[in-house]
Amino acid sequence: MQGFMVRTLAGKDVKIVNVCDPELVGTIINDGGFQMKISREYFEGDLVNTQEVIELIRNSDVANLVGKKIVDLVLEAEMASREAVRVVGGTAFLMIYKFS
Repeated sequence: MQGFMVRTLAGKDVKIVNVCDPELVGTIINDGGFQMKISREYFEGDLVNTQEVIELIRNSDVANLVGKKIVDLVLEAEMASREAVRVVGGTAFLMIYKFS
């Protein structure tokens, strides 16, 4: 499966975009005694291409990103710092908050 799985949420004053590598949707990440569920309810949405996902992230207030492909893409686009990336059970996680 190519592209990125995207689910957007919009509130009164905030737009949140949840993005993950599609193969991770519905999986559980294990790291020692810690588990993280990459739930369908939170991440499953539209399958979008690289250009679309970059635009969605640029236009969001908060971005929750899971997976090597999406995190690497955002780092290459200089939209975040490598120091902000966390790896849990071998899976990259990155959250971007924009303050205005």
